[in-house]
Amino acid sequence: MANILIVDDSPTEIHVLQGILQKHGYSVEAVMSAEEGIAKAKSMKPDLILMDVVMPGMNGFQATRAISKDPETQHIPIIIVSTKDQETDRVWGMRQGAKDYISKPVDETDFLNKISSALGK
Repeated sequence: MANILIVDDSPTEIHVLQGILQKHGYSVEAVMSAEEGIAKAKSMKPDLILMDVVMPGMNGFQATRAISKDPETQHIPIIIVSTKDQETDRVWGMRQGAKDYISKPVDETDFLNKISSALGK
């Protein structure tokens, strides 16, 4: 069972994503800020991180860059899950080290396919 870390400042989004993932057998933890996400990535070493972009303080692009540049965490795939759905946001997210980019609200089938792909399944 893969361990997935959700980094999102919205309790509603966390609830929705967690519900989908747990229903499909994933183990899920969630934190509500980019800073916590970076710390949790180091301590938990999840199999995958789902990263929101728009959060108070550090944003998800900055956190993605920090995680993907750190030798301790750079092996962890990150999928950005955001309401920002412009092509420039996608390109920028991938440049920061994200493996994929999903727009909210997520389509459950597409979401699960992208997670399987990021996990190499």
